[in-house]
Amino acid sequence: MLRILIPTALLAFCAPAFAQAPSDAPKPKAERRFDCSKAKDPKDCEERLAKAKAAREKAKKACEGKKGDEGRDCMRREMCAQSKDPGKCEAAAAQRAKIREACKDKTGEALKSCVREQRQKK
Repeated sequence: MLRILIPTALLAFCAPAFAQAPSDAPKPKAERRFDCSKAKDPKDCEERLAKAKAAREKAKKACEGKKGDEGRDCMRREMCAQSKDPGKCEAAAAQRAKIREACKDKTGEALKSCVREQRQKK
């Protein structure tokens, strides 16, 4: 009887020690999406990143206080205004908005499939 009771008791009391804690803690923010040291021209890559970061900060300041759709539209307009070809940027943003609207109620594989279909319709 003792041979059964001891392992059962150990299992019951030690199991919580191996349980994983819920992941409520925020994940650490990634530094960058990619590493410029692996680029063909690391210096050029760093310059492009710095330019993009400055453009984003400028757009953020211009759109300060705007929330939701209004804030998103403002950021898009500001970022496109600073791009090499604002017309092309606006057209691409409009295409993304159209795809987002067409696929808004879908998730998972259905969403991926919908986005693919919408991109092919161009």
